[in-house]
Amino acid sequence: MSDIQATSTAAVADQKDLQFWMKEDHHPENGTLLGFWIYLMSDCLIFACLFATYGVLGRSYAGGPSGADLFELPLVAINTTMLLLSSITYGFAVLEMQKNRRGTMMAWLIITGLFGATFLGIELYEFANLIHEGAGPQRSAFLSSFFTLVGTHGLHVTFGIIWLITLLVQVGRFGLTPANKRRIMCLSMFWHFLDVVWIGVFTFVYLMGVLP
Repeated sequence: MSDIQATSTAAVADQKDLQFWMKEDHHPENGTLLGFWIYLMSDCLIFACLFATYGVLGRSYAGGPSGADLFELPLVAINTTMLLLSSITYGFAVLEMQKNRRGTMMAWLIITGLFGATFLGIELYEFANLIHEGAGPQRSAFLSSFFTLVGTHGLHVTFGIIWLITLLVQVGRFGLTPANKRRIMCLSMFWHFLDVVWIGVFTFVYLMGVLP
């Protein structure tokens, strides 16, 4: 009987140890942040390849229009301002989140989404104008690389807005839980990353594109 009791006691102790380790919450959180950093690094590689492709093909006009003929810098400057303002308002949202002010934080996130949607609207207007003028992606290697680079960034902004709306719904239903705070911080890194990429697009594609 003593052997059976000893075995039973050891099994209970092992079960308690297992429960203790299963209650640990830090590994999934660290894993989420690490995984998201890895994703951002992979996105960096994608955009690096697109920038390199544009650098090679950006002067291959095939007898068609160049950037100086097509780009409207005032419109692009307004678009750039919209995205930069969205990054600032997202920063305000993070500050409010750290103070556990859910309502104010959600208001700043909504403003951020509106700035992002305005950015996308202007970009789609630019694309539609270019295609209407016969300067679509099939016109030359320059335009193919331009539409691919700028369009890929636009798709990222679109996904960011969808993610933002999803977070607004989750925060509205469940509040500022640790999981939601972590998701908001991940989206913050993603949003600021898109800002940095767009500064590169604005400088390398648009500003250098209007030079003779």
